[in-house]
Amino acid sequence: MAAQQEKRPIVIGVTGGSASGKTSVSRAIFDQFAGHSILMMQEDSYYKKSDLPFEERKKINYDHPLSFDTDLLLEQLNDLIHYQTIEKPVYDYTNHNRSDEVVKVEPKEVIILEGILILDDPRLRDLMDIKVYVDTDDDIRLIRRIKRDMNERGRSLDNIIHQYLATVRPMYHQFIEPTKRYADIIVPEGGENQVAIDLLVTKIRDILKQRERK
Repeated sequence: MAAQQEKRPIVIGVTGGSASGKTSVSRAIFDQFAGHSILMMQEDSYYKKSDLPFEERKKINYDHPLSFDTDLLLEQLNDLIHYQTIEKPVYDYTNHNRSDEVVKVEPKEVIILEGILILDDPRLRDLMDIKVYVDTDDDIRLIRRIKRDMNERGRSLDNIIHQYLATVRPMYHQFIEPTKRYADIIVPEGGENQVAIDLLVTKIRDILKQRERK
């Protein structure tokens, strides 16, 4: 856990494989603090901007650590920790590229950072107070990914399966699953695990109370 020396936001990292349920876990925590000072950030927003043609961008390995602008994510997370407003990038899943738009994000007392590789970089891990790994079987994640990418991102079944076999699955076992050892809490089955979510919420409330006393 990150060392606490002065007042600063609580940073919760939520990771796991693609379609593991990490977004559901993040939203479940977020909803428990509705009305409080809390924000959610997605690592997906920090995919590197590409000048390649569309057909070439479709071939990029988006599950490799080098696909992310981790330096920018680290910089902006540090800004939020120091109560500075940021202009967060926006990623366009349809065009496989970061758009020219940005979103103004105000600092909050609780920051939830969600993404597949947020525990891969020690600089990010060191900023987190709680590190969560959402652990879901490969077949469940594949089914969820197919439904999501067809319904929300307009992708064909052939494209989804090809990408899964070519990059998603091998990158999960090479880069994502090994980061499980850095987690403080492992949550099986994602947002369906209400007990784990309740424990996380209780821990966050305890940290907030401790900091209010200082």
